[in-house]
Amino acid sequence: MNYLLLGCRSENLSNLITVRILRAILLPLTLIVIYGCQTLKPIHTVEYVDLNRFMGDWYVIANIPTFVEKDAYNAVESYRLDDDGTVATTFSYNKGSLDGPLKAYHPRGFIRDKKSNAVWGMQFIWPFKAEYRIIFLSEDYSRTVIGRSKRDYVWIMAREPAIPDEEYNAILVFLREQGYDLKKLQKVPQRG
Repeated sequence: MNYLLLGCRSENLSNLITVRILRAILLPLTLIVIYGCQTLKPIHTVEYVDLNRFMGDWYVIANIPTFVEKDAYNAVESYRLDDDGTVATTFSYNKGSLDGPLKAYHPRGFIRDKKSNAVWGMQFIWPFKAEYRIIFLSEDYSRTVIGRSKRDYVWIMAREPAIPDEEYNAILVFLREQGYDLKKLQKVPQRG
């Protein structure tokens, strides 16, 4: 009889431990899933990008930098439309100072939204394509802002190495309205 009671207690204790372990694992996992399902308001793009006008050199005025860009000076993004409809890209900069060693990366852009030409996949490493959204473009194609739905990175770019403070501040207001944390934004030093 004692063996039977001991077996019941042991089974109850085992069940109790199993339930506590499941709670300890499932609660954090549930919170992660719930947090992961929360989405930001969609980030809109410009209505249409004339790709031929968009091609060429763009100076990076400011950004929320990727790990590569954290110590970039004189950063320039250059685009060339290839015959196959992809965009040959060169990102070049001086590392560490205005006169630092020149570095260059050559990702390839893939136009994902052919109607607007404003949503690209930028491929640095095959087969991954990072989201690249043209969220602002001036009528004369002299200023642009590239964003991402996650609001983790952003690039303010212009055809020349500087823009007037009034324009820069207006872009900051626009980015705040898009849900960006402006404390993460940094200006990119440009020669000239």
